[in-house]
Amino acid sequence: MEKQWFVLHTLTGQENKALKSIEARVKLERMEDYIGRCVIPTEKVSEKKNGKKRVVTKKFFPGYVIAELALYDEAKGVDENGRKAIYERTWQFLRETPGVIGFVGGDRPMPLKQQEVDAILLDKPASGGGVERPRVVFSVDETVKIIDGAFMGLTGQVSMVDPDRGKLKVEVNIFNRKVQVDAENWQVEKVAVEETFESLKQ
Repeated sequence: MEKQWFVLHTLTGQENKALKSIEARVKLERMEDYIGRCVIPTEKVSEKKNGKKRVVTKKFFPGYVIAELALYDEAKGVDENGRKAIYERTWQFLRETPGVIGFVGGDRPMPLKQQEVDAILLDKPASGGGVERPRVVFSVDETVKIIDGAFMGLTGQVSMVDPDRGKLKVEVNIFNRKVQVDAENWQVEKVAVEETFESLKQ
């Protein structure tokens, strides 16, 4: 069966739980033909804390796991509504995985393009053993998306940066009012980085 890479949406903080559950159940339920590799995208970043440099491994897409799946049954083609036929075994397996909410892209998600997969697997391997990267530097007036915490999903502009503490303020619109939100560097992403996943939802 041909496998393609898809993005799974997980509960934030349960990426590792979901990954381990998938790997354990694949062997137990003999799903190797349907489920391939699963990866939590991470990278090593360097930061200064209390004047000391340290290297930490961070998830750069919190709440997501990418998985190599045989999802679509190409032999069956499409139904009367033009929807691709899916392998029910794959679909049901993932629905029953603790921590997995669903696919990015809904119930007929688009697979990742090869260059997107290469960027994740080659440039930023899941082991975190790649090149050490400096912590992402944000600038005032830069547009970012909040990816963790109470304001997750909101997009706004950076209004203040504290690089020594790894913190910043983001101005977002809540109920048509501009509000200053405190965030740590790892809780936001540059909007351009998010476009990979946002494009799949359209």
